[in-house]
Amino acid sequence: GSVGLSRRQALWAVRPLGDGLLPLFAAAETTSVRETPAEFVEPAVRLPIAGLGEEVIGDYRTVRLSLKEHPMALLRSNLQDTHAAASLSALGSDAWVTVAGIVTCRQRPGTASGVIFMTLEDETGFANIIVWPKIFERFRKAVLGGRVVAVTGRVQKEGIVIHVVATRVHDLSHRLRSEEHTSELQSH
Repeated sequence: GSVGLSRRQALWAVRPLGDGLLPLFAAAETTSVRETPAEFVEPAVRLPIAGLGEEVIGDYRTVRLSLKEHPMALLRSNLQDTHAAASLSALGSDAWVTVAGIVTCRQRPGTASGVIFMTLEDETGFANIIVWPKIFERFRKAVLGGRVVAVTGRVQKEGIVIHVVATRVHDLSHRLRSEEHTSELQSH
């Protein structure tokens, strides 16, 4: 954005540069610095504007954050039965809850007897998840491979520390791809 181009325009502009000589060096080989070899002249193209979902997901793919929006904010309208991370503090201990978010951390300390600790991030904050070994074996693929997951379980509070003890884990990563595609279609 700081050079006056959208991501799509910038990618289009640099695409031919990987296929041969860079224009700077090609220009040095011509008789005049002002001449641009014909193979480097791109026809003017009007590219469709990328939708918000496509922009946000592109930001996350490249730098793992976006200043435009959080990916979970884009998915939230399709996750009516999930609580935002910030709402967990208002719930009582032992309340049943489903939270969803981007997996930012998975830990399985050697001293934790096979327990996995996950951190989910949504547009409101973070949710700490505890996955016991039996639950891990049942939902192994989602726990290890999900980039975006929904976790159902009981709220556990110890002072200001809040965890969700998982009973189910579902991989929602496909929803990001769907949001990117839907956003792309809406921009045309």
